[in-house]
Order: sequence, then structure tokens, then C-alpha cells
Amino acid sequence: MANDAVSPTSDVIHRNGLQTPLDSSPVLEKSNGSGFLAQISDNPFFTGGLGLAGFGAVLAVGQKGVRHSASLIKRRLLVDVEINVKDESYPWFLYWMTVHQRSQLPSFSRSATLSNGKLVRVGLIESLMRHLTPGIHHLAIETEKVEHPNGSVQAEFTLIPGPGKHIIRYRNAFLMVNRLRETRSMNHSTGIPWETITLTTLYSQRNIFEDIFSEAHQLAQQSSEGKTIVYQARATSWEKFGDPRRKRPLESVILDRGVKERILSDVKGFLGSAKWYYDRGIPYRRGYLLHGPPGGGKSSFIRALAGELDYNIAMLNLSERGLTDDRLNHLLTIIPRRTLVLLEDADAAFSNRRTQTDDDGYRGANVTFSGLLNALDGVSSAEERILFLTTNYVDRLDSALIRPGRVDMAVRLGEATRWQMARMWDRFYGEFDEQGIFKARFLERLELHGLINPEHEEKKLPARSTSAAAVQGLFLYNKGDMEGAIAMVPGLIPESQETGDVSDREPKPLGMRTSP
Repeated sequence: MANDAVSPTSDVIHRNGLQTPLDSSPVLEKSNGSGFLAQISDNPFFTGGLGLAGFGAVLAVGQKGVRHSASLIKRRLLVDVEINVKDESYPWFLYWMTVHQRSQLPSFSRSATLSNGKLVRVGLIESLMRHLTPGIHHLAIETEKVEHPNGSVQAEFTLIPGPGKHIIRYRNAFLMVNRLRETRSMNHSTGIPWETITLTTLYSQRNIFEDIFSEAHQLAQQSSEGKTIVYQARATSWEKFGDPRRKRPLESVILDRGVKERILSDVKGFLGSAKWYYDRGIPYRRGYLLHGPPGGGKSSFIRALAGELDYNIAMLNLSERGLTDDRLNHLLTIIPRRTLVLLEDADAAFSNRRTQTDDDGYRGANVTFSGLLNALDGVSSAEERILFLTTNYVDRLDSALIRPGRVDMAVRLGEATRWQMARMWDRFYGEFDEQGIFKARFLERLELHGLINPEHEEKKLPARSTSAAAVQGLFLYNKGDMEGAIAMVPGLIPESQETGDVSDREPKPLGMRTSP
């Protein structure tokens, strides 16, 4: 009976849910842990922030994956070609793009298009594709002055693709053209901003780039075909000086008997003997000196020779301010291909030079004599070069400058001879004087005034002299008027020679005088 009795105290404890101190700790720990997690999970701010953070991380990883995937796809499927403004093909491509887009206009290609200079019919599908191809909406204007044979100048305007992105179609391939202009970077010597053009197309169609640049080069050659490009030194590079000049026929420059043919033969022989020079270890370069009084045809012959050889001309003035030895040497090592170098008035760089003074602060040319010699024939001088020096006063040139290796051929283009004047008459009046009657009268009058000797004494120096330029001026003034040209022969006599002083052989400008 005693064991079955229940204490009132324990009954009360069990009814109230209380426990003894021996098992109270685990219950309290479990209660506290579950309460903290429950509070966190039930907190809307925490769950919302955690969700946003997770979503942002997933989005960032996804964005990075998409970027890498796009870059990988671009590398695998697309190909880029970049052209900068200093590259020679830069203006070629702009001009080609203009011509190409012009041929894609609906008004131009409704029924036909040009292909290699021939008219080709355009099919329905091709015409539809041209209508669907986006046009160029960012344009820039380019102005060019064209000089006609009669001397008149006409301005022509060309619309070229401007800065921005363009889409063009070439042989069923689409290209994206991005012309980018840097406003903060420019060439300080020319003021031209730095530009690049990037062409993008499918990797499988990458071969069209070669065709595009080949066509662009052909178009550039056509624009300068039959013309001579003249370069002028600007800072540390060669820049085109004006528009290309029409080639001057070699037969239009009349020198003394055999002189023109001798120089031309020597130049052609040099151009065809590169292997001979290299095999013998001789620097492959050639120098020529043309000297004589003004008006002898030195510059005219060089221009005509460049046209005959299909070469261009690079002019450099040795007396230019700021031209140093280093700059001269650098310019002569970066001569454009197929270009004759012309150093006019070589004596002017070393005669009458003044030094800087406090009065006017003038500073003469900076090219030294030794600097010129090193540029022509020094260790760092360029090869594959044809150089012409011209001067009116050969006696002012040092013998070290005109020695072989620097000047390989020196030719004097002097006063007009009987042979020259007769050939010049035939060129200007040959169609009017087929029998040569007026030419005989012209030569007889020249003999009368002592400008030429009789034919049997042609090798002797005449009492007086004149230049080929003065004779040409006489003929130009009397175009088609042979009698007027004969009557104005006394105007060829220089003033100094009229008084008997024949030391000065420079003729005065042709006046409006007639014979007394």
C-alpha cells in the first residue's frame, strides 16, 4: 500500500509539465536553437535580401557567361580588318566605298550595272537585294580642284562615308564598316585627326577583303593614271603636293642633240641592273647633276623623265628653314616607291647663309655640308634611289659633293643651240610650215643677231645666247603667227648682251618689242 501511494507534490509537478533539474538542459537548448532559425526564416527582410543577393549572383555569372560566349562566337564566326589613317590604303578604301555604294543605288541599278567597265544586266533577285541593303546615312564631303588643259580650274565635290557605322553588301556578303575618329588625337604637322576604319564580316567570307583592296587599288591607279604625283617634304614625312600633274611627254622637252637620249639610256640601264649592283656589293643608287643657266630645261626634263618612266617626283628644298641633318637623312630613307628625288638649287643651301643675330633673330638653313654628304653617300643613306641635283652655278659646288658615288653623271643644259631652235620650230609650227620656208627665215634672222652660228660653225660659241625657255615664250606669244615670231627675234637678246657684255648669259623676260 505504501508503494502505490503517490505524492501529492509529484502529481502536481507532472500535471504542470515541470521536470526535475536532471533533464532540463537539453530541452532548453533545443528550444533556443529552433527559435533562432525560425525567427530568421520568418523575417521577410532577411529572406528578401538573401533572395536578391542570390539572384544578383546568378545574373552576374550568367551575364559573364553570355559575354564570354558572345566573344567566343565572335572570334569563331567573325573576322575584323583595321586600317588607320596613315596607311596608304585608307583613302583608297574610302573612294572605293563611295563608288561601290553609288553603284548600288536603285536609281543607278534598275536595269544595268557596271562591271570591269562593261554594262551588265541586273537580275530580279540582285535588284531586290540592292533595295533591301541599308544605305549610307553618315556622309562627309571632299572637295577637289581639277585643272583643265586650258588652265581653268573647276571644283568638284565628292560625298564619302563619314564617321560612324555603315553596312554594305559586296558579292552577297554583308560587311559592317566602322569609321572611328579620335577628336583628342591628331597629327600636329597637318592637323588631320587620327582615324581608323574597321571592317567586320563572317569568317567564312574573309577572302572578300583581298578582292576589295585589290579593286580599291585599281581605282586609285585609274585616278592617277597618266599623271605624275609630286611629293613635298612636310615635317618628317612626304605629303602629296597638290593634285597629280598630267604627264609631260618626253618629246616635248627639246634639249641639245643626244643629251636627252644619253640620260634616259643611263637611267634605264640603272633600273635594269639591280642584281649586278647587289652581286658586287655596290650601293644601288644613282645620282645626276643638271647644271647650266636658268631656262635650260632642267626641271622640265626631270618631270618629263618621270612621266616616261612612270615615276613620281619628291621635291626637297635644301635651304628650307628648320631642315636639319637628321631630318634630311630621314626623309631620304623613306622615299615613296617609284619616285625620283629632286634637290633643286643645291648651291643655295650653302651660299649667302646667315647666322642668328640679336637684331632680327633670323636663322638660316640648318643643313650642313657634311650632313648633305652623309645623306647622299653615308653609312645610313638609302638605296634603290635615283636622285637629281640641279644648280645654276656649278662652280659654287664643292668637289666632294659632285664626286662619283654621289653624282654619277653631270650634264650641262646650256644655252639654246641651232639644233634645239630648229626642233622647237618644228614642234610649234611644223603643221603650218611643211616646206620649212619660214623656219629657214627664222634661223637666218637668229644668225643675223648673233644668237646662233652658221650651220657649218655650229660647234663654236655664238656671240650672243638665249635660253630655250625664252624661245618657247616667243612661240607661245605667237601661237600660229610665224611672221610675228620671226619679227620678234630681237626680243631674245639679253640686255647685257646688247651692250656687248656677254659675261651674263641670263636672258631677260621676253618683251613686246619688234625688230627695228
